Amino acid sequence: MSIGNSPEDDRPSIGRALQQARVAAGLTAEEVSSSTRVRIPIVHAIEQDDFSRCGGDVYARGHIRTLARAVGLDPEPLVEEYDADHGGRPAPTPAAPLFEAERIRSEPRRPNWNAAMAAAIVVVVGFVGFTLFSGDDEPASTAQVAEGSEPDEATAEPTATKPSDPKPAPSESAIAAAPRDKVTVKLSATRDESWISAKDHNGRMLFDGLLLKGESKTFQDEERIDLVLGNAGVIELFVNGKEVQDRFATGQVERLSYTKGDPEAG
Repeated sequence: MSIGNSPEDDRPSIGRALQQARVAAGLTAEEVSSSTRVRIPIVHAIEQDDFSRCGGDVYARGHIRTLARAVGLDPEPLVEEYDADHGGRPAPTPAAPLFEAERIRSEPRRPNWNAAMAAAIVVVVGFVGFTLFSGDDEPASTAQVAEGSEPDEATAEPTATKPSDPKPAPSESAIAAAPRDKVTVKLSATRDESWISAKDHNGRMLFDGLLLKGESKTFQDEERIDLVLGNAGVIELFVNGKEVQDRFATGQVERLSYTKGDPEAG
């Protein structure tokens, strides 16, 4: 470790920065492991700046990005710091010259004249047979048309099928008609992914994991819904059919509770 007075000397290490952000977000290592699918021993090892359990630099960078997003940190400076401490990213392997592939060529196959002659004979025989059978059927078909009455208009022209009515477009909000006797909460990740947790009034876990950008989740309970939002600034929140106008900051962790009626944060 170098000794100096530059601001970089006071910057915490990767593991220390992740641990401080997790504690500040009010999350345990088990909660981060559950939301990111990174095993608890690896989470503890990374927070101690031990990347030997990641399985290589590629996996280490991926774990750093995943954990940073879960606790509300920008992952890119941490990945750059990891690359600087571990010799940088490996240079891409140059592609093999194109002429190398041209050196190995299979010998041209000689044409199989016997197979070609057999195929020609089969074609000729088939054509002759088709002509004979077609000649026998044509008079009978012509006579049937001459003796019969004019074709029915209903059968002459195919009946146009009535197009089916288009299905009604889904409502803009899945909870536009939220029942009054229940509490209904809808979460939508608008700008980025967010780790969320939702429980009913009995403490039963309804959902615990990442809500990716563009995804939505809707929860209902007869009395109360308890929420934990790991990146609250990117969440669009509707409670009992009404949008919650609170503006949370990106990376902010919010713990909320909602009951029936007008939405009020608990």
